[in-house]
Amino acid sequence: MATTKKITKIGGGEPSSAEHSGKIFEASPESKAKAKQLRLFAFLAWILAMAGQIFAIFRLLSDETLVYLIVAIIVILALAITGSLLWKKANRLDPASEKQKVKFFIQNQLGAIMGVLAFLPLVILIFTNKNLSKQTKGIAGTIAVVALLIAGITGVDFNPASIEQYTEQTKEVEILNAGFNNVYWTPSGTRYHLYQDCSYINTDRTSEIFEGTVVKARELKNITELCSRCRERSMKEKGITEEDFKSKLAGELSKIVE
Repeated sequence: MATTKKITKIGGGEPSSAEHSGKIFEASPESKAKAKQLRLFAFLAWILAMAGQIFAIFRLLSDETLVYLIVAIIVILALAITGSLLWKKANRLDPASEKQKVKFFIQNQLGAIMGVLAFLPLVILIFTNKNLSKQTKGIAGTIAVVALLIAGITGVDFNPASIEQYTEQTKEVEILNAGFNNVYWTPSGTRYHLYQDCSYINTDRTSEIFEGTVVKARELKNITELCSRCRERSMKEKGITEEDFKSKLAGELSKIVE
């Protein structure tokens, strides 16, 4: 049964016999170029945040101008968060491999590291500066600490994308979807779906459904999971058990070459 909602196709689905079948996921040249651009903008935002911190340390702390110091902290926070969000989006476009543990950690948590570094020296100097009044230390120090925590937490990627994750999730959909890497999702959804008529995405809250690949759902909306109802429906239609599915998925993944 087809849905009555508007379907917007993004990229489309690919059969498992397509060019990249049997291979580990590799970002397209277009995605890599876009990720590179986003990372450059992220670094620019972080550099400006660091410059703002240096300005605050050498100019605002010495003058004890509390209002301007607070404004500087807010600007630094905005720049740090912007850099982290751009960096996370770039990582979804061009993810790292879990096999390279150090690179994988640094690449995915760099936003948190830079967020902390954008405030830590300033926080230390605020509380150790003997020329600042207790009132200035209390107000500015508290705001700076809160900003540090916000920047650090915002920069953390709690569910980082990886080459292996993309490969497994794509193969899972292909097995359940007759060999096609094709899913559906909504602008506000948190799951991607195998069926456009799934009741979870055919509600009054939804007027448009997007159609594309597993990777596109992750790139554009950071959707990381398959709808359980669609999964169960597909397995029932194909007459396969959970054990059969897991065995087949493991077998398909074992055949994949890098």
